[in-house]
Amino acid sequence: MQVATPHLIDGKQTAEDIKVEIAAAVAKLTATGQRPPHLAAILVGHDGGSETYVRNKVLACERVGYDSTLLRFEDDITEADLLAQVGALNDDPAIDGFIVQLPLPKHIDAEKVIEAIRPEKDVDGFHPMNLGRMVAGLPALLPATPSGIVELMARQGIKTSGQHCVVIGRSNIVGTPVSILLAKNLETANCTVTLCHSRTKNLPEIVRTADIIVAAIGRPEFVTADMVKPGAVVIDVGTTRVTDANKKSGFTLKGDVNFAEVAPLASRITPVPGGVGPMTIAMLLLNTLRAATGAVYPRPGEVKS
Repeated sequence: MQVATPHLIDGKQTAEDIKVEIAAAVAKLTATGQRPPHLAAILVGHDGGSETYVRNKVLACERVGYDSTLLRFEDDITEADLLAQVGALNDDPAIDGFIVQLPLPKHIDAEKVIEAIRPEKDVDGFHPMNLGRMVAGLPALLPATPSGIVELMARQGIKTSGQHCVVIGRSNIVGTPVSILLAKNLETANCTVTLCHSRTKNLPEIVRTADIIVAAIGRPEFVTADMVKPGAVVIDVGTTRVTDANKKSGFTLKGDVNFAEVAPLASRITPVPGGVGPMTIAMLLLNTLRAATGAVYPRPGEVKS
């Protein structure tokens, strides 16, 4: 059997296309005298990955014409104080949406913090109400990374309807919601989805049956060539910092897929970095626009017809 020639899925360019569309929408808003959307972020501590991610979000806001606010706190902030900050952002009419960057220090209950965010401002799409509305097929602020994966494949012209998709990883942030979205009766989905995880028996054999692999297990280079059938589409969600003395930064980013082994087998594959990551930020911006314009939940004083 001839091995398919790999073709990189350019998440960076696709995300840039979405930002251009958002910037145009913001320009229309401001031209009618409305204020630009306002995205806020809470960052606790000094985790390197979180610092980079939040910095990129701030730059992305500038790129599309949003207002942005970054609230920084040391990792010894109490849970009560953090919840008070969440409450203040909930009550601030100038803030359309906000995120609390994860992970949080161990002494803070992340689920409690997520549930404290008002659903209409939950632009990460993590609140149980948004997740529940997603499952029910109702309008919702969708989780940014899962919706970014679906949007990326749609814009790249990747066929999903009728395809067998194996999702590796069952987190509430990526694995579970992307499995739900890809199984929806939608033009951009209609996959037959198998959701696998660390306890799945015969995992390599199951993954080898996939037309589309979404690797979101959080283990660097977990997916190897023996787990991929020739011609599969491979979406790598992983971004783990691995020590690398040859890098000025002291680390290199590794995905959940062994790219060197798998790329020659794949028909399409996302690189790390430059694949799913930029799409997550683009979808976060899109959620903020939808929150600001009342596309999902009514704005204060509005009633949905």
